[in-house]
Amino acid sequence: MLKPGTAIAMSKVGKRYTKYDDTPMLLTSALHFRPRTRRGRLWALRGVDLEVYEGESFGVIGRNGSGKSTALGLMAGITAPTEGSVAVRGRVAPLIQVGVGFHKELTGRENIYVNGTILGLSRREIDRKLDDIIAFAEIDDFLDTPVKFYSSGMYVRLGFAVAIHVEPDILLIDEVLAVGDYAFQMKCHERMGLVRQSGTTVVVVSHNLGVIRKMCERVLLLDKGSPKFLGAPADAIAKFHETMEQSEEPDVDMTTGKPLERGVLAIQSLEVIGPDGQGTGHLEAGSDARITVVARVLKPMDDLVVGIAIFSQNGTCVYTDSSLGKPLGPVLAGELFRCTVALKATLPTGSYTVVSSIWRPDMKARLAESRHVTFFVNGRSTVGGVSDLGGSFSLDPCSEPSGPADPEAL
Repeated sequence: MLKPGTAIAMSKVGKRYTKYDDTPMLLTSALHFRPRTRRGRLWALRGVDLEVYEGESFGVIGRNGSGKSTALGLMAGITAPTEGSVAVRGRVAPLIQVGVGFHKELTGRENIYVNGTILGLSRREIDRKLDDIIAFAEIDDFLDTPVKFYSSGMYVRLGFAVAIHVEPDILLIDEVLAVGDYAFQMKCHERMGLVRQSGTTVVVVSHNLGVIRKMCERVLLLDKGSPKFLGAPADAIAKFHETMEQSEEPDVDMTTGKPLERGVLAIQSLEVIGPDGQGTGHLEAGSDARITVVARVLKPMDDLVVGIAIFSQNGTCVYTDSSLGKPLGPVLAGELFRCTVALKATLPTGSYTVVSSIWRPDMKARLAESRHVTFFVNGRSTVGGVSDLGGSFSLDPCSEPSGPADPEAL
């Protein structure tokens, strides 16, 4: 039984799959072995206790393979838990995978009726909503074309259009809004705002932490199938960054793929420090920040160059710099040194990754590269792109020109 005000309840939920490991066919044939199939147990999700409240916007984050999509599949009733129980109140519209519920041989129009029926609408209700669905999907020219010829973006347009016009009590979204052009994504996010205002419960899985922070009131962090944190978006994102940090220094140059020159120095730590002087995974836009790199020299060096690079979550490099031209001077074997980079977090909302590298003075050999450290910037809501240039807008009324414009003055 669900408590009053609860839309979804998961109690001690676990989902186990059978994992099969087959001996390679080529090996068994060449050596005349009997093929063996080994079975193992894989817990995709375990130990989840959760309540999602009616009208709440709830987020689920975690690395790939952490159990996010499995959790959404359980909420949607697509799969049953191996242990524990899942209870849901109301009509559910799942947007869990591009094109789920579509028949490839049917046209877009026919699939609207099929998908709408699966989501609980009657034919009369679909007839009434058909024009609105078509208008939102913006695929009029392909409506009577079999969907097997659709691009992934067209699938998303049609699937999302049907789901939101079902007017569900619970809307489940698994990363599908990351597909499609920018204009359609903005259109979807605007519609999502209206859906939330209408009182629909929304559960969203996304790697776009900016969307999670903006949309959600609470966030669940999953790691290797287990819940690690449940709470405010900023706190969950900071915890997520902690789990993403890798403990080992890479063996190759991440830019060129060539082996690093080993045995010369070792990077001990890379840290992003906020205005309070504490290591942090979360910065406010425009705030002062420092990046510190600590390394130990294993062989005596006349000089070194330290560089940093910052990347956005889609891999775009947003900033690079180095200490070239600021000599460190001779460093003895066994000595530690620290490099501090002071900067301002003038970036749009989103997750960023910083990595540091250390070079010989002639910049011809990279000696070491740090682990990647992820941090989150809470930027101004109107800013997009690669950096925040601090623009400010002024709007003033202006009078109509008194006469025709002088062409020569233009």
